Amino acid sequence: MSYRIDPRLPLTSEVRRIAAEEIEAALGHLAGVGDGPDKALHECRKRLKSLRALLRLIRPGARKFVKAENARYREAAARLAAPRDAAALIATFDRLAAEFPEEAAAGSLDPIHDRLVVRRAALLSENFAKAVDAAAAACRTGLARLGKLNLPDHREAAADILADGLRATIKRARKALERAKESRAPSDFHDLRKAVKAHAKHVALVKTLWPSPVKPQLKALDELGERLGELHDIFVLRALLDEEGRPLGSKAETRLLDRLARRSQRKLCKLCLADASELLCGGPGRALKKTIRKLRRDLVERQAAEAA
Repeated sequence: MSYRIDPRLPLTSEVRRIAAEEIEAALGHLAGVGDGPDKALHECRKRLKSLRALLRLIRPGARKFVKAENARYREAAARLAAPRDAAALIATFDRLAAEFPEEAAAGSLDPIHDRLVVRRAALLSENFAKAVDAAAAACRTGLARLGKLNLPDHREAAADILADGLRATIKRARKALERAKESRAPSDFHDLRKAVKAHAKHVALVKTLWPSPVKPQLKALDELGERLGELHDIFVLRALLDEEGRPLGSKAETRLLDRLARRSQRKLCKLCLADASELLCGGPGRALKKTIRKLRRDLVERQAAEAA
C-alpha cells in the first residue's frame, strides 16, 4: 500500500491501515539492528516520525487517543535516540571535514573523530538491547491499540478533521519560523525542523488532493528538512564540544572544529530561513484552501453518486 490517505475510503480504516504499515515497518527495522544498528535505527525512527505525523494530522478528531499514542511513540523514539545521534555526529564531523578540506587537513582533527567513534560504541553497549526491546514492545502495544481508534467517517466531518490538522501544522511551522528568525536559538530551529517535517508528511498523506505541482513541493520540503537536520546536528556537536568535562578534548584541541562548525552553522541558518520563508509563507495557505475545496467537492460528488 502507500503512505497516502484515499479520500474515497472511510477515514478510520485509512488511518488504521497506514499506522499499521508504519508500525510493522518499524518493528522490522528493530528486528534487524543486529545486522547494522545505524541504518536500522535511522529507518525505525523515520517510521516513528511518519506515524506521529499521521497522528497529529487526525488529532482534531481523536484528541484523547492521539495524546496517548503520540506519547507512546515519542518515548519509543527517545529510547533509540542516543546511539543514533552519536552516529549522526560522526557524519557531521565528516561533512565538516569535506566542506572545509584545507582547514581540516591543516589541523589535527583525527583524535576528535576517534573519540566520537568510541562514544558511539559506548552508547551502543549501554543498555542498548533493553532500549530496543522496550521500543519494540511499545510498537506492539500501539499496533494492538489501533482497533480503539474511531474517527467520524461522515465525509464532511472527515474533511474537517484533515483540514484542521493541516492548518495546525502550517500555523505551528510559521510560528517556529518567526521565532527562529528572531532568536537564532537551537531550540527554535529544532521546532521549525519538526514542523517542516510534519508538514511534508501531511502533504504526502493528502497528495491526491494537494494542488499540482505537488512533487516539487514535497522535494523542496524534504530538502529543507534535511538541511535543518544538518543544522541541528551542528548545534548538538557544538554543545558537546562545550560540555562539562570536555569529552571530545580540551578547548585547544577542539578550537578548530568549533570554528568550522560555526561557519557551517551561519551558512545553514541563512539558507534554512530563506527557504522556509519561501515555502511556508503564502503558498501553503493558498494550497490548503484549494485542497479543502477539492476534498469537499469530491466528497459531495461521491455522496451524490452513491445516493443515485
